[in-house]
Amino acid sequence: MPDAYNGAVRLAYDRDGPPDADTVVFVAGLGYGRWMWRWQREALGAYEAVLWDNRGTGDSATPEGPYTVDQMAADLGAVIDDAGIGSAHVVGASMGGMIAQRFALADDRVASLTLLCTTPGGPKAVPTPEATRARIYDVPDGLDERETRRHKMRPAMSNEFWTENDDLVEQIIDWRIESDASEQAIAWQAAAVAEFDVADRLGEIRVPTLVVHGTDDRVVPVENGRLLADGLSNAEYHELDGAPHLCFIERADTVNDLLRGFLDDV
Repeated sequence: MPDAYNGAVRLAYDRDGPPDADTVVFVAGLGYGRWMWRWQREALGAYEAVLWDNRGTGDSATPEGPYTVDQMAADLGAVIDDAGIGSAHVVGASMGGMIAQRFALADDRVASLTLLCTTPGGPKAVPTPEATRARIYDVPDGLDERETRRHKMRPAMSNEFWTENDDLVEQIIDWRIESDASEQAIAWQAAAVAEFDVADRLGEIRVPTLVVHGTDDRVVPVENGRLLADGLSNAEYHELDGAPHLCFIERADTVNDLLRGFLDDV
């Protein structure tokens, strides 16, 4: 597994797939390791893929925070530099979508964007509902690590998926315990999310952009996806009826079909 460096910050990444194919770079969400892209990576086997851990996450270094989205966009640039990539399709979810937007505004190596369950920020953005924030940040006393992960992750999934896929939920908790950011690093990443705002610059992003959002997203409400679609100059927008924040897991087949079709046509 190679490492890239943004200054002194070490960033772990890997790449696989046909070396002569177009490259897709995946950018993970707040606190999540690159495991979250396993469904999309499998579906895009015809493409070369680069998956990396944000600062504070997985195998990457955890510099002192708080962080900014600008810093993490520069991290993405460092990974692309180290991999020697001249042009890439950039796919980001949640915080990863914010990083992708900021990177597209600063770097001309973006061939296309895919923005999943994310927001442009700004005064018109709809914030995370208070009930969700309470669930994520006000964890009851006495829970062990697995119970804490389950408690915090619950709003990101639908009731049906949660009750009908217990084995997968437990596997996801295993992956999260193994590679997700620490509580401190999550707080530093959350500080970046709180300050993010490119709403008045969306029109400057001219590359083809796929925007996908679930209508039942309780973490980043669907109104934020609509803001992106309205503000971007070259956007294809899809709402997934009843889908939650982790739509790329729960509705992986649908998201993958949209993503493949979009990339094949770019």
